[in-house]
Amino acid sequence: MRQQLSRWGMPVAIDDAELLVTELATNVLKHVGEGAPATLVLEWRDERVRVEVHDKSGTVPTLKSAMCEEECGRGLHLLATVAMDWGAVLTAAGKAVWCEIPLDIGRSCRRIERAVEAMELYQGGCGGRGRSRDVGLDESAIELIADLLHWTAARGHDPDDILDLAQMYYEAEADASQPSA
Repeated sequence: MRQQLSRWGMPVAIDDAELLVTELATNVLKHVGEGAPATLVLEWRDERVRVEVHDKSGTVPTLKSAMCEEECGRGLHLLATVAMDWGAVLTAAGKAVWCEIPLDIGRSCRRIERAVEAMELYQGGCGGRGRSRDVGLDESAIELIADLLHWTAARGHDPDDILDLAQMYYEAEADASQPSA
């Protein structure tokens, strides 16, 4: 799975796919039986990767609530939380449990979440308290970028070159996340 997603140029989907495949494979072991044959299918569909695990059981899993003290029963909740969509279908040989992982959405969300965390830390360290969250984060972003430019200049780099490289990197990632025509 890792190799195929890497070949497709989708390293952003690997961690989520690995987690979900592990969960689906564990369900086969627990509910169908150790040593039971299973097949993993990966399919690239537009802006998502579809992961399917086929097994010989005709029992379709259902989402159940798990009590706090129970060790099992949370796998499908994890699947429902991480995946964009999921389900199970009966097949001629048993069933297939599938889920879909977003590609570009996941990448931009992770980057945005990391940026927000960095800005909140930076804002807190620069006395940004008392401002509204969004205004404070915008000002903190500007201050952080300016500080990084000072830092690069102190190390002998041209701040304009750094800004140009950062802009090119950003645009390349933004272009890569757009669906191709």
